[in-house]
Amino acid sequence: MGGGTPVSVQTMTKTPTEDIRATVRQIHELEALGCQIVRFAIPRLSSAQAIAPIKKQIHIPIEADIHFNPKLALESIKSGADSIRLNPGNVTDKEAIKEIVKQAKAKHIPIRVGVNSGSVAGWAKRSTASRKKLEVWEEMVQAALAYSQYLESLKFRDIMVSLKASDVPSTVKAYRKIAKLCDYPLHLGVTAAGPLEDSIVKSAIGIGSLLLDGIGDTIRVSITGSPHDEVRTAYQILEAAGLRKPKLEIISCPTCGRCEINVVKYVTQFKKLVNSKTGLTSKLRRPVKVAIMGCVVNGPGEAKEADIGVAGGRGFAFLFKHGQKIRQITPGKIITSLVDELNRF
Repeated sequence: MGGGTPVSVQTMTKTPTEDIRATVRQIHELEALGCQIVRFAIPRLSSAQAIAPIKKQIHIPIEADIHFNPKLALESIKSGADSIRLNPGNVTDKEAIKEIVKQAKAKHIPIRVGVNSGSVAGWAKRSTASRKKLEVWEEMVQAALAYSQYLESLKFRDIMVSLKASDVPSTVKAYRKIAKLCDYPLHLGVTAAGPLEDSIVKSAIGIGSLLLDGIGDTIRVSITGSPHDEVRTAYQILEAAGLRKPKLEIISCPTCGRCEINVVKYVTQFKKLVNSKTGLTSKLRRPVKVAIMGCVVNGPGEAKEADIGVAGGRGFAFLFKHGQKIRQITPGKIITSLVDELNRF
């Protein structure tokens, strides 16, 4: 993580960590979606002890999420955690932090200084600068820097930082500021971003704008719901920001009064078919762009620019491949024609 390494995708398990069978099953599903780092809630000793048997059955690194009780960090390290997240708002005992650092050094694992707007006050009160009246994003930056400086005073520098607020402007301001002040790898996210649709919008704006600024080394989309949706949305954000190439990109018009074919129906059918258990998308040997357009204004141009495309007319459509018009087809042949051409990739 950090340097020239590609931005990684992570999520957090939503099972009780000590339910080993359910947690492993969920992680296997997340691994299949491309999740690269998984974080566990560690609210009690049994949660920390569950790391060891879980780690033997999965293939991605584990980050232990520690709040309030420093002993849980020590037990998590002992149990095989690959990273420890400490919250400066509630893990504040310096002697306990010294022991965590000592054990993290011995195991060669990093510590994430994970600041949240909802719990930033604990460490911020220790900082002289924080006695001034600061906005919450400024408090977050001060807390992250002060905590990181204390870790560095212990000769520890395997540090990553996150500064998450539940509102997008505060999150973006905090990350932009700290990116100018340090070179730690940054974990991006908008915390408590809400249910799926709300989170997609907040996360795309917050995480996406930072990625386009060149800020961020790993991301987690926070959704009140499935961790599977968190991973899928994270990859969509990386793809939209140009940091990952989608295996299959669908270009389709928003439709208007000029539309001559039922674009919504054909896009829905096509997407459902290629994402089905046939695994057509996963078999593609390179990224493919497919255009489904409904009129003569932008349709032919977009279809020509795609690897495969259709541009609709009244009762017919033209099929394009690599910028060349191949043939005229009926609307009823749009899906089968696209799938046939896709299979050739």
